[in-house]
Amino acid sequence: MRVTATPIAGAHLIDPEPIVDERGFFARLWSQTAFADQGLAKDFVQCNSAFNVGRATLRGLHYQVAPHQEVKLVRCVHGAIFDVLVDLRPDSPTHLRWFGTELTARNRTMLYVPQGCAHGYVTLEEASEVFYLVSHPYHPEAERGARWDDPLFAIQWPIVDGLTISAKDRSWPDYRP
Repeated sequence: MRVTATPIAGAHLIDPEPIVDERGFFARLWSQTAFADQGLAKDFVQCNSAFNVGRATLRGLHYQVAPHQEVKLVRCVHGAIFDVLVDLRPDSPTHLRWFGTELTARNRTMLYVPQGCAHGYVTLEEASEVFYLVSHPYHPEAERGARWDDPLFAIQWPIVDGLTISAKDRSWPDYRP
């Protein structure tokens, strides 16, 4: 697998390096040793899947506060999404900056979201399914969120009209550092 740094400190794109033959291909998506060698979280405790019926479904921006902060390793296994993270770590050199990338079933790219970053995405195709690993169990009392369209972040979403957003995600406040 190929690990590429993003403009956000500690965030990476992970691309499989398929071994192709007449049957198709084989690719390693995660390796505890390879992640440890790169200084990335190597212990994941939970797998999540989110199926999204329609195009223009927006989920996020979500994060958990200490001591339950989590690393996420996100992959789109069907369809396509525009995946976003926002750096909320006050001591980070990229504090309050965002990064977005297209994750698709075709490109098989994964986004490594470090602790202390909010995460969200919008679906670019119908029937998009997202699979992700997390490094810490979910704790409802530690759940937080910020508005997807918070002017402080100025995220350039590829879709903003006709979005399907849950009431909970619509109710997140603007982020105040």
